[in-house]
Amino acid sequence: MDKVSENPDEDRVSLQSNGKMATEGAVKENLDIMKKFRKSMKMATKQSPLSPKNSKVKFNEGTTGSEIGSASSHPPPSPSLSASSPATSPQKKILGFFQKKEDPNPQKDKRLTRSNTDPNFSRFSDSLIKKGESIRRSLRFPQRRDDNDKRGRAMPPITDAKSSAEMAAEEEDGEMDVFEEIDELYTLPEIPHTPLSVMEINKLIVNEVLEEAHMNLLALRLEFQQDQEQSVKDCPVELCTKEKDLNLLYRDLMNKISSIVRDSNSFPARNKGLLVHVARIIQEEEKRAKEPGGLSDSWMNAWKEAVRQGVEAKVKSVHLDHKEQNASWLAVHLGLLGKAIVEDLETVKRDLRWSYPPSFKVFSTYVKSYHRVVGLHLKKLEQQATELKDLYQLLDWILNKYKSEMIMGSLSLQPDMTDESTDLLLEEDFLKHLKEKYCSRIKEDMRTALGRVIELENESIWRDTKQPEKDDNFLKSELPMDIWTKVKGYILHSLRLHAELEQRVISSLLEELKNFPKRFETEFQSHCSALKPQQLWTEYQITYINSFTVLQQHMEGYQGSCPDEVEGFRKEVKWLIERLLQGLEKQFIEDVESYLRRMMTRKWLTSDDDFNYLHRRIELLSEQSDLMRPPHVQEFVSRLHYHVVREYIGQLMKNNYTCKNQKHEKAATKIRQQWDKLTYLFEDMKSTHEWLHPVGDDLSGIIGQKNNKDIKNHLQPLLEHYPDFNKRHLVAVLHFRGLTSGREHQLILQRLMALKKEMDSPSSVRSQVLFGDMQVTSNTDCLRILPFSCLSFRRTDS
Repeated sequence: MDKVSENPDEDRVSLQSNGKMATEGAVKENLDIMKKFRKSMKMATKQSPLSPKNSKVKFNEGTTGSEIGSASSHPPPSPSLSASSPATSPQKKILGFFQKKEDPNPQKDKRLTRSNTDPNFSRFSDSLIKKGESIRRSLRFPQRRDDNDKRGRAMPPITDAKSSAEMAAEEEDGEMDVFEEIDELYTLPEIPHTPLSVMEINKLIVNEVLEEAHMNLLALRLEFQQDQEQSVKDCPVELCTKEKDLNLLYRDLMNKISSIVRDSNSFPARNKGLLVHVARIIQEEEKRAKEPGGLSDSWMNAWKEAVRQGVEAKVKSVHLDHKEQNASWLAVHLGLLGKAIVEDLETVKRDLRWSYPPSFKVFSTYVKSYHRVVGLHLKKLEQQATELKDLYQLLDWILNKYKSEMIMGSLSLQPDMTDESTDLLLEEDFLKHLKEKYCSRIKEDMRTALGRVIELENESIWRDTKQPEKDDNFLKSELPMDIWTKVKGYILHSLRLHAELEQRVISSLLEELKNFPKRFETEFQSHCSALKPQQLWTEYQITYINSFTVLQQHMEGYQGSCPDEVEGFRKEVKWLIERLLQGLEKQFIEDVESYLRRMMTRKWLTSDDDFNYLHRRIELLSEQSDLMRPPHVQEFVSRLHYHVVREYIGQLMKNNYTCKNQKHEKAATKIRQQWDKLTYLFEDMKSTHEWLHPVGDDLSGIIGQKNNKDIKNHLQPLLEHYPDFNKRHLVAVLHFRGLTSGREHQLILQRLMALKKEMDSPSSVRSQVLFGDMQVTSNTDCLRILPFSCLSFRRTDS
């Protein structure tokens, strides 16, 4: 068994001479050797009794040669240059290959090797263990965790940058390294007795030779602490200078570490080795936080801030179009942002976290940084989002997509996301403000949409005076369906966002719809009032009575969620429908007014022309009512039924005509015939005022009696049907019959008053009023011949 050389310089010269034998033509051979060496080392590690799973022996930097000899009965845990090792020859070839690739200029890449200006460098190569560590460092063997070892392990040294040959070897090998987190505990390398100069330490920091720079900083810090204890009174100026130098160097080191961490997620392969030293420096400085000479800032907080800045840079790098350039600018950006977040966290999970001890919680820190950074980024996007579609995309991304499998719930991030929150860290009231902005924008869009509905109605119907369409024999318009479709779309979209947002959207829509009936009525009158009193004007009015009835029925479905808003909309629709119904009533009343005025006259008794006109107009009303949807049609018909009855009977109260020469029988017959026709028409229209039907027969029965004394027997049915019928009305009816005075006249009036007293009880009072407000023309002729007793009797009449 070959002995290991005791002269490190000779070993280094031997390694260099072996390295010079490698030429460019031998690259492939070296790559094959490297592959074989990897496999042999994996086999040796698994078979060795001192492998991390089996060995409890550890070699620290201070292990002496004798101590190593005492353990010679076991193979060393790391690769050595022993001739008996099966990997001896490949090791030498590989070391020679990498020695040849090193730059002779130590200033070219300070990250890769320790500075030759370090006077303690030779002490690092005096033992076989230090040489083994150097070999392991150059060969990039990962540190394995020993769960049984509760003591600290040596801090992994700076990892050399990959050469092109190494990268090619890895690609050709095609094997993925098995990553494990580095140990939480570590052994600090030996601190130099004499630190480098401030300029040299600064140069090491600039060149990212972090381990050596930190060791020299610690040496300089120890010197400062010793000087502070011993000669603070003798050399205060020198002590202040040292403290200032320390502060500047530490600040430079912290800035350099922050820069490395900030860019680590963009260049994970380049910074993997550096991050190991970054983690150890942070750990060491956190331990020495209370010792003088260091920074007051927390190194761990600085690391977290650097992570946040790296995340912020990643978010800012996501492409964002201008609104003017791309209508879907926000949807595209949010899609790219979600993809970038997942890819970056995959990189953290796959690469970065293996360079840190478990206590850093690297993946969790990156996730939390994304929660916060993305939350601030979304606030800036919200300020640019003004369109409803953009606000919807923003809310959908926040409430649904960010938590879903598309981003934070991605399967590629499992199981690491199991214990992590998926909620964005948004500013207080930001989400509330965004929802309010969304609802306000919906109101504005709904207002615009309602205006467009009116424009379409004008363009498709009013402007060309087109006939309205029919549906199930009812006049209809597309207006309610257009509005309902729009409203339903807003509500369904909001429900996809959040259930709570749905109710707020419904409330906003109903508030805007509340103003629509008056707005529509103004536009309708402006465009169509010139059509009065044409039939088309009536059909338009019936059409929009039906339309708003249907629209209201749709909105009644939201009574449970927004009762106040639904009630407000219902009142406005009722107001509009009432206005349209009043327009129809007014038009009908104007049409029949002249015909009704000529009832109960001489011409009426001899001619049916006026009544026939009245009958045809009521028939037209019946046809129009058939085009109107319930329930308003019954209310509309019933009111006109009351008007016709009141005006027809009211002509008896005006004393326009007296049936002399036995003409009262002919008049009674005519009243009965005409009344039957009117009653039939209004029954066919389903008027709810059935209580009006008997009045014609009751009055014609009084008028048509042959004997005056028989009239007294026909008063009771009239009073039972219409308790508001009084003496004034009876005097007018008797005058029309031709009975204006005499004893029988007085007896009939007395009988009426007696019946009224008998029937004057609360149970007999009817809510319907027909005669109470009916105008009666006083007949002074009959009063002139009444006796005094009759006059006194009249004064008691109400």
